[in-house]
Amino acid sequence: MPQQHTACIEACYACADACDHCAIACLSEDDPKHLAKCIALDMDCAQACRMAASFMARGSSSDSAALAFCADLCDSCAEECEQHDMAHCRACAQACRRCAQECRRLSDHVPRATTPAGTHAAH
Repeated sequence: MPQQHTACIEACYACADACDHCAIACLSEDDPKHLAKCIALDMDCAQACRMAASFMARGSSSDSAALAFCADLCDSCAEECEQHDMAHCRACAQACRRCAQECRRLSDHVPRATTPAGTHAAH
């Protein structure tokens, strides 16, 4: 695994943990129904972060697409969490913003996946 991937992988795992914590904390609130979108995005984002980290650790040829997907989902999750005035949502939003930043930083340096014909895959 290239050294440049380490910070991004760590940010992805930290974000996944923050999203898991946020979802569990939201479910423990008095009225979790109004947090349904936050909970769903937390769960989706955690999974995307773990996927991106796994792709990077394996040196997958789909790194670039995984990083872009993860960054976009992290942005969506952060935007939702920022609407709630709870410590776990603030921590989650912060982790999501950092992860999105790391994914975009790394995606600028990762070659795009190629198709069998040698052309760049569509993103």
